[in-house]
Amino acid sequence: MRTYLDHNATTPLRAEARAAMIDAMDVVGNPSSVHSEGRGAKMLVEHARAQVAELVGCKPQQVVFTSSATEAAALAVAQKERHGGSFAALPTEHDCLGVWSERALPSAFDRSGAMTYIAAPTGLIAQSGANSETGIMRPDRAVAGSGDGYSTICDITQMAGKVAVTYGDVTPSYAILSAHKLGGPKGIGALINFTADDPAPMLRGGGQEMNRRSGTENIVGIAGFGAAAQAAGADVAAGRWDEVAQFRNILENAIAAVSPETIFVGKAVERLPNTSCMITPGWKGETQVMQMDLAGFAISAGSACSSGKVKASKVLGAMGFDENEAACAIRVSLGLETTKDDVMRFAESWAAKYDRYKSRAA
Repeated sequence: MRTYLDHNATTPLRAEARAAMIDAMDVVGNPSSVHSEGRGAKMLVEHARAQVAELVGCKPQQVVFTSSATEAAALAVAQKERHGGSFAALPTEHDCLGVWSERALPSAFDRSGAMTYIAAPTGLIAQSGANSETGIMRPDRAVAGSGDGYSTICDITQMAGKVAVTYGDVTPSYAILSAHKLGGPKGIGALINFTADDPAPMLRGGGQEMNRRSGTENIVGIAGFGAAAQAAGADVAAGRWDEVAQFRNILENAIAAVSPETIFVGKAVERLPNTSCMITPGWKGETQVMQMDLAGFAISAGSACSSGKVKASKVLGAMGFDENEAACAIRVSLGLETTKDDVMRFAESWAAKYDRYKSRAA
């Protein structure tokens, strides 16, 4: 029996999303057409836009559908000339934002997971609402807002659908998210534009998405995104992730009982309810992932999505863990379908592999 514990990489498709996508497959029209069939397709897109807006707390017209959070990140960064002309990402940001960074910002977190001071940022900067590898959230649980002299792109990809998306006194300039992280289909994401100006498009052509992103809309994916967003919001409101957090804590306690040296990154601060990043010094994360896969458990090491590559986490390095420690990290990320039995079986199997590792190392 396989047990899937890698929900931060991608999530199973929700039944609501699957049903909405199947229905959308029968929609004939192009959303840009003015005839009845086109208007029907347009209504489907706008309904989904409103569903996504409800989840993230924005106006429907502020939602720009893209092919992914990665494309949304690139579109947001492309607006940097409107925000001081430069872009910088914290070293703990996902690569979809970090790859564009033009200068180094100091680390936002120390080894304990506590947030440190970010000195006088200017221009356009990136700050995640929650980190995909460690699950660490901002201390106030609020999305990072823009400030005096700088504007913010906030990655809410892991946050949306697991905890309520809330904002402080000032909203960010942009936020990005992806459907497949909350039970929707792969290949559809969104940029949330909180500014007064429409983003200048990177993809030019027919002027779709209100001239913000050309290309015929992926209405099947959009319909699935909207349905998943609505269902995910209802789950958050119902407190369903509280039980997931309990299971995550049970898992960590079980691991700690057999391996006191294991470090649970960010355990002392607020994390996503489903995420455990654990470092067992000396035992390579890649080895753990392979051994647990053979035992029937899907987990990960390193970034949430790194094209099949397993490498030491730059996020953990930025937090002050050395290269050897970072190379020994694994991430276990639970879902709403995860049971207590699942986590206990994982802990038992991990403990057996750990005993074998210790005996070989002795």
